[in-house]
Amino acid sequence: MVVEIQLPCAAIACGILLTRHLVQLNILFPVFRRAVNSPAECNGQRMTLFRIGEKVVYPNHGIGTVENISSRQFGCQQERFYLLRLVYTSMTVMVPFSHVEEIGLRRVTRNGEVARVLEFLAQGAPKCKGDWKDRFKENSDKMRHGSLLEIAEVLKTLLLLQSEKPLSFREKKMLYRARHMLVTELSISRGLPEYEVTDLLGKALAKASLPLPSPL
Repeated sequence: MVVEIQLPCAAIACGILLTRHLVQLNILFPVFRRAVNSPAECNGQRMTLFRIGEKVVYPNHGIGTVENISSRQFGCQQERFYLLRLVYTSMTVMVPFSHVEEIGLRRVTRNGEVARVLEFLAQGAPKCKGDWKDRFKENSDKMRHGSLLEIAEVLKTLLLLQSEKPLSFREKKMLYRARHMLVTELSISRGLPEYEVTDLLGKALAKASLPLPSPL
């Protein structure tokens, strides 16, 4: 027989604090580690969980390392957070588990997908909208929620446009951000120093008669 016991919020909060202390003492860490290695559901939707120490992609900001996983209590509701340290700026950000899908937090692209990115830079034909506002919105969406391949599309689209006329200040800023995101993610995915990744990207773009811009 299973008996359900409903505890008051104060008792739940005390239990959460005790759990945190046990996790810090490594008493519950093995169980906790298994939990963050497996998929979970949030509001009925399956979501991907990340491990402490794992490098992830925070869209439009680049690579971050999961430094900690913490919990906070809001009334009777508990929310878990990832604490990320961004590689490029060393800034730390907190991402609620419930917003992971919305933000687009994802794992670093697998090495097998890198070949597709390089092939696209060399031979792919991106579709470029003529209207500035439409083009900027589409590229912004790709940068904010897209895969590495979509970031490569943004880079190549802007390079092609730049070969015809000067880019606006905002598009030029987006071009350098796309470059940075490609270089840093490919570096981690392939385990190569950034200067070697820069060489790979430059050679791929050279096949399309396009230069890889220098970093700012």
